[in-house]
Amino acid sequence: MPDTKKPDPNVIHPIHGYTNEIYVKPATGNPNIIAGDFTYIADRDFESHVSHLYDWNGDKLIIGKFCQIASGVEFLMNGANHQMNAVTTFPFYTLEGWKMDPPKTSDMPLKGNTVIGNDVWIGQNAVILPGVCIGDGAIIGANSVVGSDVAPYTVVVGNPAREIRKRFDNEMIDLLERFQWWNKSVDEINDLIPLLTCGDIEKVRTEINAMLE
Repeated sequence: MPDTKKPDPNVIHPIHGYTNEIYVKPATGNPNIIAGDFTYIADRDFESHVSHLYDWNGDKLIIGKFCQIASGVEFLMNGANHQMNAVTTFPFYTLEGWKMDPPKTSDMPLKGNTVIGNDVWIGQNAVILPGVCIGDGAIIGANSVVGSDVAPYTVVVGNPAREIRKRFDNEMIDLLERFQWWNKSVDEINDLIPLLTCGDIEKVRTEINAMLE
């Protein structure tokens, strides 16, 4: 909806008078959560959607720019994992009274950072498991459980999430990855909105090709 305000990625509430949608970057103070400009979630806070993110695991949640995160989405981090290379998975070391030292990092199924690309739409109540990488422009269907990497501009749904289609052909995906509209200035993006929201993909292809020449 056009107005006279300039978008500001550093405000928490991007819609005046509406508190159930926030920009993630200014709303989190956890150094292990890194979010790009204009990524938002449909809720009053973000960090409650990130579970088991503990400093001693060394993992981070990294989210790109312009992502759209629906309500109920959960990012499950490595701290949720239990030792799996032994007889029992029971975490005695976390509970009082048991004679167990914490397991070595090498004995834990740690999967590294969780990385979400740019312009990713994550549907309501989806769960993103530890160490997953989701490419730019991907769409994650509502209630999906994502346990493996998702390629750029791919639509996945289900539990476990599976690819149902690519949003565009490979040539168009490569073009968009090179164009990287999300890294342009606010003024440039405002000028590009008619193209970015155009349903005539062949027209978009032609115009982006011309801009990249």
